[in-house]
Amino acid sequence: MDTKNGFTITNRDHVLRAWQNSTELVRDYQAYAHEIEKDHKELAKLFSEFADDEAAHAAKLLDLLREYEK
Repeated sequence: MDTKNGFTITNRDHVLRAWQNSTELVRDYQAYAHEIEKDHKELAKLFSEFADDEAAHAAKLLDLLREYEK
């Protein structure tokens, strides 16, 4: 737990923010892959792989968030 500026930031808060960041990265990587798929297939494939990896991270974080809600 962390206290800053009079606010208590909990572990759940950190997990929530990390999940939000991960889901945003998934969208970004998917968008990058789609934008360049015609011009640079190898790079588009790399971004697609990054999106898949980040989606796995987001899923794990979502599982943790659900545990906090019990």
